[in-house]
Amino acid sequence: MSRGNLREGVIWIRPDTDAARETTQEMAEDYVRMACAEVKAMTVPAGNTNTGTSKTLLVVGGGMSGMTAALEASKTGYKVVLIEKTGALGGMAAKLWKRIPNREPFKAPMDNGVAELVAQIDADANIKVYLNASVVKTAGAPGRFQVDIAVESGPTVTEDIGAIIQASGFTPYDMAKLPHLGGGQANVVDQLGLETLAKAANGGPIKRADGKEVNSVVFVQCAGQRDATKEHLEYCSGHCCGTSVKQAMYFKDANPDVETVVLFTDLRMPGNNEDFYRAAQNKGIVFRKGVVSNVTGGGECKVKFKDLILNEDFTADADLVVLATGMVPTTGPDLDQLGEANRAAEGGNEEAKAQVVQMMSKSVLNLDYRQGPDVPQFKHGFNDSHFICFPYETRRTAIYAAGPVRRPMDIAQATEDATGAAMKAIQAMENAGLGKAAHPRAGDLSFPTARLEGCTQCKRCTVECPFGAIDEDERRFPLFNESRCRRCGTCMGACPVRVISFENYSVNTVGAQIKAVDIPDEFSEKPRVLILACENDAYPALDMAGMNRNEYDPYVRVIPVRCLGSVNTIWITDALNSGYDGVMLMGCKHGEQYQCHFVKGSELGRYRMSKIYDTLKGMNLEEDRLMDLEVAITDIDTLPKKINDYAKRIVEMGMSPFKGL
Repeated sequence: MSRGNLREGVIWIRPDTDAARETTQEMAEDYVRMACAEVKAMTVPAGNTNTGTSKTLLVVGGGMSGMTAALEASKTGYKVVLIEKTGALGGMAAKLWKRIPNREPFKAPMDNGVAELVAQIDADANIKVYLNASVVKTAGAPGRFQVDIAVESGPTVTEDIGAIIQASGFTPYDMAKLPHLGGGQANVVDQLGLETLAKAANGGPIKRADGKEVNSVVFVQCAGQRDATKEHLEYCSGHCCGTSVKQAMYFKDANPDVETVVLFTDLRMPGNNEDFYRAAQNKGIVFRKGVVSNVTGGGECKVKFKDLILNEDFTADADLVVLATGMVPTTGPDLDQLGEANRAAEGGNEEAKAQVVQMMSKSVLNLDYRQGPDVPQFKHGFNDSHFICFPYETRRTAIYAAGPVRRPMDIAQATEDATGAAMKAIQAMENAGLGKAAHPRAGDLSFPTARLEGCTQCKRCTVECPFGAIDEDERRFPLFNESRCRRCGTCMGACPVRVISFENYSVNTVGAQIKAVDIPDEFSEKPRVLILACENDAYPALDMAGMNRNEYDPYVRVIPVRCLGSVNTIWITDALNSGYDGVMLMGCKHGEQYQCHFVKGSELGRYRMSKIYDTLKGMNLEEDRLMDLEVAITDIDTLPKKINDYAKRIVEMGMSPFKGL
């Protein structure tokens, strides 16, 4: 099936006037021809026969995120294997005396909820728990993973797994790295350290490590966080403001006379936490907007800070100082750094060999992937998973991230996160059993194949695949792992000899559409501009522009592509050779704030397209004949204007000299 977009792509973006009807009719006829040409170049996908039948979910990490994911999957009837590296479930939440409230009236700390979840898991026949355990190897693909689990003082067992959720949690930032804030000094603790004191007090007056009852306490927010110098954490850890409010209440609830001060630069209390904050104010907790410059510990702590409201320097005395140090994800080694160390080790560098061993010891999943043993990470160490476009999903198909390993969050957000990850994992297992893609093209039966007789073994497909779905066989030809494939087509765009294709998406299916457009001669003054638009953001934005009746130039012809990474340079050169006056590429934003659903697709596509400019020079064509545009799905109103501006630029340059050849 092919879609000829006559409504949003033609009728709704054109004025209903006599003067416009000729060009509107030409657009419609072209789109009908393009759709027919695409169908002729397709074959019906047969589906992946190398399917996996396992419907068991593996959850790595027994904290709040991991326990929630396991229970939610079990409620839907799926078997779960839950691995925890320590001797008890609960994770970081089990170390808390109480938690931030997650239900009405949002005015007081509440029980951490760990015991209730542990009891539910113990009573659930669908959930198998391994304590004091770790993953030593993960091999296979969605629906047919084989995971070796090492149990302390026990044998290594192998489980057949359909999908994986990594919920390995976080550790607090090391406050010893903050000596200027008193880190490492007596009577200066981090938030987790205060939880230990609060649990020991069990509702009574909180005492310091030396046994002295605390009568005054100062909380220092953003300790080593949101650090513009990049020496410490650059990000906000999300939960710390709410945690400090909760912990300040520990003191006030035990003794209303305790002097309790929270020093902050920005207090972030989203949602119902605003009610929690007001309850803290009503209890007499003092909140001061200030920047702390120095903390000294000892018998009596001193906190030097500048009050940002009064613009004056102050020193506060306290029996105890609490640093909100933030969270560091437990994600395993950075794959880029590990790759560099591996290359140095292969060259005989003994120090690099030791570094590789040390980094590998941090591995969480120990994946049997040529791209590395764990999930790729953002620069801050969190698992690579886009919070808008594809939450929970990582660059390893059917492996999902949940909780603070994905981004900073509190317990309420972590449990919601784990539920979403469980739903995604279930979808991946079901689709893997049917030979279908997982996401974002969920249900797609196509997968890449290659004409090996034409392959030059250049390895571009294996290197550029963002998802580790292509290996090499013993003859060094590409070996596709269809179950891991996301069907983005990046391999197809990378192939210089065009031997990689999908049954329903190939160099021929798009090339046939390009050739099906009627190209007017050079005297008609009717230019033709080809738009290759990403189907995830740019094409929906164009559709919605049509729904809003936003008009744009009648001389453009739009072809949706799976990703900018799938665009093969032959489409550009063929279009320009056949008389198109310009080509617009519309892909997602790339870089650190990327929005590409295939992570690296738009970046790789743009890198390849940058080489086209040399081809344009060789063809004696202006560089402006090719335009690359970053498009978000929200660019409904601005995108038509950009198309119109580019069409005007084409008119200014004049018609292509290749028309009529």
